Amino acid sequence: MANVEEFKSKMTCYVWACWIFAAFGGLMFGYDIGISGGVTGMDDFLKKFFHGVYERKLRAHEDNYCKYDDQLLQLFTSSLYMAALVASFFASKLCSVFGRRKTIFTASLFFITGAILCASAPVKWVLILGRILFGIGVGCGNEAVPLFLSEVAPVQHRGAVNILFQLFVTIGILIANMINYGTSFIHPHGWRISLGLAGVPGIILFLGSLYITDTPPSLIHRGHVESGLAALKKIRGVENVDVEFAQIAAGCEEAKKTTMKWKKVLGKSGIPALVVGNSIQIFQQFTGINAIMFYAPVLFQTLGFKSDASLASSLIIGAVNVCSTFVSIYLVDKVGRKKLLLQACVQMLISQVIIGVLLVTQLGSTGGLARGTATIVVLFVCTFVMSFAWSWGPMGWLIPTEIYPIETRPAGFAIAVSTNMIFTFVIAQAFLSMLCHMKAYIFFFFSAWIIVMGLFALFLLPETKGVPVEEIEEQIWKTHPVWKFFLQDE
Repeated sequence: MANVEEFKSKMTCYVWACWIFAAFGGLMFGYDIGISGGVTGMDDFLKKFFHGVYERKLRAHEDNYCKYDDQLLQLFTSSLYMAALVASFFASKLCSVFGRRKTIFTASLFFITGAILCASAPVKWVLILGRILFGIGVGCGNEAVPLFLSEVAPVQHRGAVNILFQLFVTIGILIANMINYGTSFIHPHGWRISLGLAGVPGIILFLGSLYITDTPPSLIHRGHVESGLAALKKIRGVENVDVEFAQIAAGCEEAKKTTMKWKKVLGKSGIPALVVGNSIQIFQQFTGINAIMFYAPVLFQTLGFKSDASLASSLIIGAVNVCSTFVSIYLVDKVGRKKLLLQACVQMLISQVIIGVLLVTQLGSTGGLARGTATIVVLFVCTFVMSFAWSWGPMGWLIPTEIYPIETRPAGFAIAVSTNMIFTFVIAQAFLSMLCHMKAYIFFFFSAWIIVMGLFALFLLPETKGVPVEEIEEQIWKTHPVWKFFLQDE
């Protein structure tokens, strides 16, 4: 078992470029999350594609919580995530057979094509088709990019490097909010600009995928041993990589003995990683974060903010999201994953409960909130987003990339990504209807889930800080007080 201190590396311009270019896959994902809610709140967009929603919005007596309840409008947002769900399994095969870099390249092509279709859509079905192509790009990118970042990062900085994906997700959301705010004043085609600009991060990712190397574990596992060694030297910036190379090679050699990868992922010894990886993805969605980020402008209009003010409020939330992710980058490899998750559960629970109490007592079916109350709601939405951004947001993508052995990593992570997409779809498709029927009590629904995930993190989540991914099974699963029983026969 190699000591982490024996792994030699230094920070070079090339490795930084690899990290940044790959992380643009996260920016694509984040831009879509941010752009959807802003566009669905624009009158020009609603008049063209969802005229019934536009008519309901204009009625002053319409129920505050129900004026945006429309299944087709929700399908505009959620169709992307069903496409991403299906694509993530094909992306797993692409990652295994062709490598991480080519899968990232494929993601960029789908995203660029989707942006062109959405921006130019003359009718609703073209708009939805563009969203589906976006979704295929997201499915491929969300599978390949976190794996790429984890596999090229030095083990002592793996957490921080992997969180670049989530950082770029938050930057994408912020940029989308800024663009939505600007294009809301451009009539009647501001929404086309918002959707079309999604192609920009796709183009950057496309160019970056031509520049970056594939990861050493991927190259070695596919039989390109010399290329893998050369890639390892290049990304580490040193010639002496013998210890790390030997460990990667040993892991890949062991992986080749596993011919039925899916059977191992779904078998008894795979249960710990399967449960932890997928539970984190489910919990990430049931914090309520994507409900807030998807529909922040719509949510604030529900609270009584004018259209421009609601976009400005979501812009503030986007900025808080970005800044707070830097906290995670700084702390994740110092205090570990588990402490960040547990602290955030407390802060998110307090924020959600206060928001729920204020809305239950202050916001009726008609009218709006008093200015002071509305300000307090925005403040606690910000504290909620802040805690999510340094915990369940980045850890949802980091931990599943760390907990599978090399032979089952693409397959295991594909299941985690697909789980994320399933529950992202469920929340995106159901949130406005849930808001209509549950009204402000929806925040207590998410609060209950936060309690559940806190208990899960406390008792069932292992700490992976500083453990080489090739040693996760030996050092983590076989020593955990609960999960070790699933590996006793090995």
